[in-house]
Amino acid sequence: MRISFKILWILVSVISLYCCSFEKSTTPFNPVLPGDNPNPSVVKIGDSYFASATSNEWSPLFPIYKSDDLYDWELVSYVFPGGAPDWGHNNFWAPELSYDEAQQKLFVYYTGREKSTNRITIAVASADTPDGPFTDHGPLLFNDCETIDAFEVRDENENLFLIWKEVYSPGKPAIIYAQSVSEDRKAVTGKKVELIRNDQEWEEHIVEGPCVFRREDYFYLLYSAGNCCDKACNYKIGVARSKSLLGPWEKAAANPILVDNENWKCPGTGNVVTKDQDYYLLYHAYNADGGDYIGREGLLDKIYWTEDNWPYFKTETKVNLENNRIDYFDDFSKALEPCWQWRTTQALSYATGEDGLMLAASSENDLLGSLLAQPVKSKNFEVTATIDLGVSGVGVKGGILLIGATNNGFGAPMAGVGISVGHDLIEVWITSGYEKNVYEAVPTEKYDDLIKLKMNVTNGDLLQFSVSDGEQWDLIADSVDVSAYVPWGMGLRWGLVSKGETNEFVNIRNVQLINR
Repeated sequence: MRISFKILWILVSVISLYCCSFEKSTTPFNPVLPGDNPNPSVVKIGDSYFASATSNEWSPLFPIYKSDDLYDWELVSYVFPGGAPDWGHNNFWAPELSYDEAQQKLFVYYTGREKSTNRITIAVASADTPDGPFTDHGPLLFNDCETIDAFEVRDENENLFLIWKEVYSPGKPAIIYAQSVSEDRKAVTGKKVELIRNDQEWEEHIVEGPCVFRREDYFYLLYSAGNCCDKACNYKIGVARSKSLLGPWEKAAANPILVDNENWKCPGTGNVVTKDQDYYLLYHAYNADGGDYIGREGLLDKIYWTEDNWPYFKTETKVNLENNRIDYFDDFSKALEPCWQWRTTQALSYATGEDGLMLAASSENDLLGSLLAQPVKSKNFEVTATIDLGVSGVGVKGGILLIGATNNGFGAPMAGVGISVGHDLIEVWITSGYEKNVYEAVPTEKYDDLIKLKMNVTNGDLLQFSVSDGEQWDLIADSVDVSAYVPWGMGLRWGLVSKGETNEFVNIRNVQLINR
C-alpha cells in the first residue's frame, strides 16, 4: 500500500509535535532555533510569537514555530505541508511573516524558482491563523527582474510597501528597493525606489536580507553583506536609518554592527521584534566550532542603543548547546512525525503502522534513492536503525546515511554516505555525482533477517559504520571522511534511505539518534 504525503498530512497535523520542540530553559540561550534554520522571520500575534525559516530544497516547506518568550519554540505547522507549490520547483528561501491586524490575516512572502521561466522570484501566501491552512497566491510580478528577500513595512503615512532585493548580477551594483504593494498583497505597483546599495568596502558585492523597523523618529534598516553561505563565508550585518521610509538613508559609521565572535560566525539576515519594550533580533549564524556541518542556526540577541540613537549588540546571551541537542526515537507506529523531511522534487510513498515504516524504493535524488531526513544539530552523534529483510522487497536496499552535496557550491548535485542492507550484501557506500562507490561490503547471509545498522558521526565529518543482528556490533568501515560534501548553506542531514525497484518497499522497524 502506498500513501502520499499530501493525504497523510491530515493525520500528521493532529499528532504531538514533541519531536520538533526545543527544551525549556530558565536562562536565555543560543541557538534558539537549532539546526538548519537560515533567514529566520518572526512576528508577534496576540501574546505569542511565530517564526519561520528557509527550507531550501526540503519539504515540508517553511515551518511555523510558536513561542511565548522568544527562546522556547515549538513547531505548530508548515506553510506548504504537502510540498512545493505547483508553480515552483526549488530554491525556497527567506519566508517573511507579516500579520495584518485589520484583516486578521497572516501573510508569508517567500522566494522560489519558477518552473516555466527558471527565474527566482518573490511569491506570497496567506492564512487566517498561523496553524493554516495557507492559500498560495503565487509569484508577484516585478517587470522581468529576479527578486529575493521580501520585507513588508508601512511608511510614515501608513502606506504599505514591499522592500526587496534584485538578484545580484556580476559587475552591477547590489540594490535594495521599496515598492508599493496592494493591501491584498497580490501585486506590487508604482515605481521601485532605491533605498541603499553596496557603496562601502566592507559590503563587497552584496547587500541583501533587509529588515525595517521604526523606533521614535527613525526607520532603521538592518541588512546583510558579504559572502553568506559557504565555508569561506564572511557575512555580517549593517544598519542605516532615515526619518522617511523612502529616504534619504544614512549608514552608520560603526558598520558593520554584528560580526563574528568566539562562538558564532557569519551572522546574517533576520527580523526585529519587541518584547517588554526592548528590541530583539532573530537572525542566523554558523557555530564557529563545526557549524559548517550543522548549517545556519537561529540566534536571538537584544539590541542596545547609543546616545545618538544607533543600534548595537553585546551578544551576551548564553551559549548553551546542550539545551538544543535532543535525542530522538521513532518506531513509526503512528502517523509520520513532522520532523521528517523529503526533497521537494521527490515522489515519495510510504506507510506507517505497528510493524514500522514501509518506505518505497526508488533511484531518485541523484541516484541516492528515496529519502526521509532530519537536520543535523550536533557534531557528534550516533544513529541506529533496524531493518527487517523478512518483510522488505527482494530487489531493494535500506539503511541510514548522511546527506550532503558533491561540493560546497550553490546548486551542486546531491551526495550521500551511508550503510544499507539488501538480501545479498551489506554495503558502506558513497553516491556522488550520479555515481556509486562501495567502501566495504559483507554478505548478508551471516546475519538474521532482523538487522541493526549503526552510523557514528565524530567532529561532524568522520563516520564509522557497524552492523549487528543483536549479539554484537561488527565494524564494517571506519574513519570515512565526508568533509568534502557539505551542501551550500544548509549543513548536512541524517536520514533513512530506500533504493532499488520502485514497486518494492524497505521495512524499517525503528530508528534512534543519540547525541554525544
